[in-house]
This record gives sequence, structure tokens and C-alpha cells, in this order.
Amino acid sequence: MPADHVYMTQGSDWDEIVSEQAERSDETIVVNFGPHHPSTHGVLRMVLELDGETVLSVRPGIGFLHTGIEKNMEYRTWTQGVAYVTRANYVASIFNEAVYCLGVEKLLGIQAPERADILRVMVMEVNRLGSHLVAVGTGGLELGASSVAEVCLREREICLEFLQAVTGLRMNNAYIRPGGVAVDMPDDGLDRLRALVTRMEKYLPEVAGFCNANPVFKARMQEVATLDLSACMALGVTGPSLRAAGYPWDLRKTQPYCGYENYEFDAVTWDTPDCYGRFRVRLEEMNQSVRILRQVIDKLEATNGQPVMVEDPHIKWPAQLALGPDGQGNSHEHIKHIMGESMEALIHHFKIVTEGFKVPPGQVYTAVEAPGGELAMHLVSDGGTRPFRAHLRDPGFNHMQAIPALMEGGMLSDVIPALASIDPVMGGVDR
Repeated sequence: MPADHVYMTQGSDWDEIVSEQAERSDETIVVNFGPHHPSTHGVLRMVLELDGETVLSVRPGIGFLHTGIEKNMEYRTWTQGVAYVTRANYVASIFNEAVYCLGVEKLLGIQAPERADILRVMVMEVNRLGSHLVAVGTGGLELGASSVAEVCLREREICLEFLQAVTGLRMNNAYIRPGGVAVDMPDDGLDRLRALVTRMEKYLPEVAGFCNANPVFKARMQEVATLDLSACMALGVTGPSLRAAGYPWDLRKTQPYCGYENYEFDAVTWDTPDCYGRFRVRLEEMNQSVRILRQVIDKLEATNGQPVMVEDPHIKWPAQLALGPDGQGNSHEHIKHIMGESMEALIHHFKIVTEGFKVPPGQVYTAVEAPGGELAMHLVSDGGTRPFRAHLRDPGFNHMQAIPALMEGGMLSDVIPALASIDPVMGGVDR
């Protein structure tokens, strides 16, 4: 109520004022949605102007989760940068590592070994499964479909357990490194991968059974938060939201990297650019990830014993060089040897570990298809051992500017499914 309409009234006088304003229907209300609302998918604030239950305007406010990742990377070596960049979008952290390391390798003019690329594809697709399961599960929970969340989070736990067995950590793995990956598969790695694929083939259809034809789910999702192809192109929207508009733009197909051109899979599209279409795209993309992982098993068997890091003494640590192509050897014995036998080798080891390797001057832009859309890295090198500038193009950041187009003119009850359908992760948005 405007200040000049505030009266010290009670009883029937107050009722008369409220009734008059309700009849005129010329009042709007401003609602502060977030930043601690559980449905904002992170620490996001949205200022909503409402006319009744109709959303007149939306102003997203970001920056609450800013951690200075990009700036901190300027003070760390190229290898140490992986541990920072993986913490941006923490739900799909492997993709941050991949796009960063592809940029470093492009500046260096090197190519990771074949087996390293296969392992990168493996962890990225498992991470894609986990990310989509979070998006679908939490999106369902926000509509009251708790069974969907329970199934999705149960299966995501299997993905995290696999990543922990391979990389040593459930999240923020720092597994992909410039020149390859940190370590090869564990002894039981292939068995674990086969079990993961078999389980996903069995239980992913359970999510589809809950939602695809559910009349309540469809009523809440269909024709909600529509964003057609022209709007997607104008606002820089990529990923499932773009493909739900019918455009098959998937960087794994259109601009292949890490050997994706050697895998058979489909770029999933849908014919309704709404919340339901984005959900169906993610659901089918999980099936395509399982399809890729089936092929990864065969490729890992065919490349068993091959190196997972470039054989370059200026990039690979001396301790890693002590390991043979099959990953066997004793790096500790090698370090003990250079400490006791060769001062020059010890100095080299100390410098390469503490100072890092130098990267030729230049700048590069690399992009990968992350679960949320096109994730890119702009790297600038001044020829030193640290990035001069590292900037992430996180898809969630670009999708923030689409929020008004998605929500304005719709109902207040549609704000939450609209936000869930673009799957922003504020760690990546704010960086």
C-alpha cells in the first residue's frame, strides 16, 4: 500500500479500504525471492513484481557465491589452476577441468594420449549423468514429486562412488590435468564401470515412468517458461534449453573434442521449448551417456597399458616419469634416487613441482558441452608459469539473463519450475 494510503484504522474502516483496493486491482507487490530460498538452486536472489499471482517483472541478483576463482588462478601454476577451476560449477566439476586443460594444451601445442582422452570422456559422461540426475531430481522435488528426487539422488550416489574410486574424490576431483589425467584406472575400474552402466540401464527408466506421462507433472511443466529458438539465439542460451527448441547444437557433435567423433550417440532434441521439453532432453541425454560409456569400456580394453600423460619432461613430473607406460613402477624410489645421486635432477624436480612449466604467450578460447550448455574457457598466457588471465564462460551465467523472458507474464507458481528448467549452479555463475 502506498504511504499516502496508510491510515490508522480498525474494524470496518480497514475492511472497506482493503475491499476498495481489491476491487480496483491497481496495486502491485514486490517479493524478495531468495537468496536463501531452497528452490533457487544456490544462493540466488530474484526480485519479483507481482500483480496478484501474475509476474510483471523479474530482476535476478547474483554474486552471493563469488569466490574469486578466476583471480586466484593468476597466482597459481598452470597445474594448480585445475584445483581452482573444478570448484566453479561444483555439480559438474569435471567439465571445468576438461575445458581448462584443453585450453592449456592448445597453448602448448600438445595432444593428450589416446587413453587419456578415453578416460576424460568416461569421467565427463559419468559426471553428466550425476549432474542431470540432480537437475531432474531437484526439479521434481520442487513440484512435490519426492519419489523422483529419491530415485535420482540414489543413482547419483552410484555415480559419485565411481568417480571416487577412479579419481580419489567424490567432487572437486582435479583429475584431468594438462597433458592427460592424474592416474589410470584402478585395478577394478572396468568392473566398476560395467556395473555402473548395467545399473543405469536398469533404473533410469524408473524416472521416465514417474514423469513422462504423469498428468499432474505434465500440467505443471508443459507450456510453462517457453523460450523459442530465436529467443535462445538472442540471449545466448545453449544446452538442453536450446535443444528443446529443436536445434541439435551439441559441441560433442558440432565441434568434437577428446575424441568424441569416435563415439556413436545422438544429439537429443525436442519439439516444445518449455519446461517439459527441457526435462525430456535431459532424460534422453542420460541414456545417450550410458550408450557412450558402453563404448568407453571397449576402448579402455583396447588401450590397456598405454600412457595417460604426455611423455614430456617439461610437463610431466619426474615422479610420474618413473612410471612405465602401463602405470607400473615406483615413483618414491625414483625420488629417493635423484635426491641421493643427482643434484641437477633434484633441482629440476623441485623447480617443475614448485614453479610449474612455462606456457608460450598467446590466448585461446576452448569450449565443451557441459550438462547445462556451452562451457568455455578464455586463457591468456604471457609466457610464464601462471595464467595471465583465465575466464570461464559458464552457461548458467548466460542463462541468468533469460530469466525475465522465461518468467514475466507467467504465474508465481511457475517461477520455480522455470528456474529449475535451466539448471543454474551458482558456483559457476558467480565464480
